[in-house]
Amino acid sequence: MGQGLWRVARNQQLQHQGYNEQGYLTREHGRRIAAHNVSNTSHRKQAQGGIDIYHLLKTRKSKEQEGFINLEMLPPELSFTILSYLNATDLCLASCVWQDLANDELLWQGLCKSTWGHCSIYNKNPPLGFSFRKLYMQLDEGSLTFNANPDEGVNYFMSKGILDDSPKEIAKFIFCTRTLNWKKLRIYLDERRDVLDDLVTLHNFRNQFLPNALREFFRHIHAPEERGEYLETLITKFSHRFCACNPDLMRELGLSPDAVYVLCYSLILLSIDLTSPHVKNKMSKREFIRNTRRAAQNISEDFVGHLYDNIYLIGHVAA
Repeated sequence: MGQGLWRVARNQQLQHQGYNEQGYLTREHGRRIAAHNVSNTSHRKQAQGGIDIYHLLKTRKSKEQEGFINLEMLPPELSFTILSYLNATDLCLASCVWQDLANDELLWQGLCKSTWGHCSIYNKNPPLGFSFRKLYMQLDEGSLTFNANPDEGVNYFMSKGILDDSPKEIAKFIFCTRTLNWKKLRIYLDERRDVLDDLVTLHNFRNQFLPNALREFFRHIHAPEERGEYLETLITKFSHRFCACNPDLMRELGLSPDAVYVLCYSLILLSIDLTSPHVKNKMSKREFIRNTRRAAQNISEDFVGHLYDNIYLIGHVAA
């Protein structure tokens, strides 16, 4: 009797559970159909502008399964444009896959001239067996040698025929190269004043405001960390070059190279005063005008005031 009642109760429980599972499956199936309809509607809305997003994603997925696109299958000019964005290391790696493309002379020529803007060998007939890839390796090795020992670096460039033994050629090389260590370069220029003279003449300060021209000058020829004979030499050479580039302005303002020299020193001192955290009482504009006009009496007050504003707004001239 008890077992019969238990079987009846159990059958009712199983029937009720089956009904719930069936209802759940029915509801879940309905939700999936609704989601699919919403997805299709969304794709149709995104495709109104003539772009089938679903088709694009499907095509992209198939492309990913095929692997990376083969550059040799593209037009040569497009392949070279893609490879031109690579640096030397990546281009060497690319040559393992696309040897003919990645070893193209035009690509390596672009890398050489974008890093070392001037070399004497650029203007010569290339020797037998010359390649820009080999030249890049030599330029890189020579720059590393220069950053360790400037004299040995310059001798290396000359021994490879990359640079002529001429102060003007060395100055052009330094002016167009940004991979040289500025501390080693400062030591080299302090010793080679003939190269320094030619390097200064490569600057064109025409129609530039004095503080901006001084900043550009010190970006190429870094100022020493302490005052001394070398700093005085740099400012003297800059003053003469600035006056030579702006003769009309010098006549209009009544400035001479000596007056520009005084202004440059004043700008350097003002830069230190305004930017140094150790100086608590900053120099005011009125104080700067008064002190500067005491040293150079022919300078107008408005011009000196503009000098102060430039340093105050832009910052140090020799940073």
